[in-house]
Amino acid sequence: MMDQLYERIALPYPDEKLVIYSDGNNQYEEALNDRYASPCVNYGQIIKIRKQGNVIEKWKRIVIGSPNLSEIETTDIENSNGIFRERIGRLVRKTKCFSKLKCRLEAALAVFQFYWNFMKEMDGKSTPGMVEGIIDRRITWSVFFHTIIKYD
Repeated sequence: MMDQLYERIALPYPDEKLVIYSDGNNQYEEALNDRYASPCVNYGQIIKIRKQGNVIEKWKRIVIGSPNLSEIETTDIENSNGIFRERIGRLVRKTKCFSKLKCRLEAALAVFQFYWNFMKEMDGKSTPGMVEGIIDRRITWSVFFHTIIKYD
């Protein structure tokens, strides 16, 4: 996973740091140190203490660099993961539609990402793709299924 991150993002610099927040899994620290120079990374962890399934306390700590402690949160990614599990049955274990083949999981994720970015209206009548200026109108399922894609 960290190799994919390294390949996909621009290299960070001391004035444009890579900012990462995670749970208490210490493997991220080693992986970040192996791939990036410490002055180019701000990495913080949030450790959640649970009792009977409920979060009763949160500890935040700076691991690399100098991230702002008040900004160390993982709720956005936890929310995204929850949405993925709700909307993509292939990500839920012990279900009939659980993906056994990586290519099928990747295809399901690609369709969901397209739907989320170009078809689903978020606030009002805009999709994330419209907000970013990638497209000028919402894509419908009809257009999605009936458009012929030309490859060069």
